[in-house]
Amino acid sequence: MNKILMISTGGTLASSHSDNGLSPGLHGNDVLDRIRGLTAGFQIEEEELFMLDSSNVQPEEWTKIARTVYERRKEYDGIVIIHGTDTLAYTASALSFALQNIEIPVVLTGSQVSIENPIADATENCRAALHMAASHCPGVYVAFNRKIILGTRASKVRTRSFDAFESINYPYAARINSGGLVLNHSVILKRETECILQAKFCTDVFLLKLFPGISPDIFRQLRQMGIRGVYVEAFGIGGLPFEKRNLTEAVRKAIQEGMVVAVGSQCLYEGSDFTVYEVGRQVLDCGVIETGNMTSEAAVTKLMWALGQFEDKAMVEKIMKTNLLGELGSIVDWNY
Repeated sequence: MNKILMISTGGTLASSHSDNGLSPGLHGNDVLDRIRGLTAGFQIEEEELFMLDSSNVQPEEWTKIARTVYERRKEYDGIVIIHGTDTLAYTASALSFALQNIEIPVVLTGSQVSIENPIADATENCRAALHMAASHCPGVYVAFNRKIILGTRASKVRTRSFDAFESINYPYAARINSGGLVLNHSVILKRETECILQAKFCTDVFLLKLFPGISPDIFRQLRQMGIRGVYVEAFGIGGLPFEKRNLTEAVRKAIQEGMVVAVGSQCLYEGSDFTVYEVGRQVLDCGVIETGNMTSEAAVTKLMWALGQFEDKAMVEKIMKTNLLGELGSIVDWNY
């Protein structure tokens, strides 16, 4: 019988109606009571860390979750984290970096409808999360709509559908079908060393999505604000404007003055290649870090994590260019 810890943090799954709209109102033990029919074969214990809509989950909460997982990990075969969907992918990526080489499965899940609703997807998502938590496949994962996604590859792509999350440019770690939990072992990460908690995140980071007409002065303003790192969602396969409003030159100056600038594509699938066009090659010459097919959630949290661990800019840049947890993996058949 697998021993599983269920950590409750709030979110839609644990929400109830109020005069101000849906908000977390069900405690962790309430959620556990509602999934008792799924728990045969598991020994489940519950711990409530906080009750928040995930829009209110900040890096401080990432650190609290990571520390709890790290401290409790040797007592359990796996851990399930109930979390709101809106920032679940950010938390999954953040935990992946903070808990590298974790010895057990850590599975985040939530739902699009409260577990109080008879048609909710909550029960099925909890079932998937429990079975992945009992898989003995170490790592951080997202369980949603009978799919298991590597933590650094998850992204919320739909606001209402039960099929809310996708694995971006990467195969699923597992799927649930009539054969049960079908693992894709090519995606399961292998532990290399002991797990060490590294849960410090720098909040002096900015996400900039380009649009035609954006002012290059934004980088001067970001430097004045004390921003240490910027992730830029550039156009298409990779490009920043240098005509009329020379954003490329503004990026060059920001990097020279000590800012770390990473760039990827606004397009969800297939990633960037800044070597194709002149507008891409010019920005590569500035010293930016290209993120390829990394998700925005992974790029932002990795930048926050790297800046939280290291003061040395060269070390941060080296970490950002290194594939740690599949976030920079090759584009493969993600329809697995």
